[in-house]
Amino acid sequence: MSGLEIERKFLVRGNGYKQQAVSHSRIKQGYICSGHGRTVRVRLRDHCAFLTIKGPSLDGGLSRYEFEKEITLDEAEHLFHLCEPGIIDKTRYLVPSGKHTFEVDEFYGDNEGLVMAEVELSAPDEPYEKPDFIGREVTGDRRFYNSHLRQNPFRLWKDEI
Repeated sequence: MSGLEIERKFLVRGNGYKQQAVSHSRIKQGYICSGHGRTVRVRLRDHCAFLTIKGPSLDGGLSRYEFEKEITLDEAEHLFHLCEPGIIDKTRYLVPSGKHTFEVDEFYGDNEGLVMAEVELSAPDEPYEKPDFIGREVTGDRRFYNSHLRQNPFRLWKDEI
């Protein structure tokens, strides 16, 4: 998959999303490089692996170019050795809401206690139905980017929110 990614991010209230989820999967991801809004990421998701390249956002974090390619598990394990320090470990829950599916990420390790939801849109102004567990919007807030969380984990600044 490649193209423009348009998404909105939110903090999550409570754990009602778990009962509404139609599936969940464990994700481990590392960053080969990250900086200036660009990232190259390797991800293991259950028994699949992906290499993803993301460009900078030009509209406050709402959209950016994304290229993603499935790779072998062996390739992913080798690429993890090239990653910058700090691995993101989380469970992703898929929660349908109207015509969309919210991806709810529950983080572990140094990001324990952080739960965020994202919804992908086809246009920046596309309407969507918010499930009841959706809290404050954090779209464009770099503190909540996974590449930032690996360097500045939630445990260090959670009292600020």
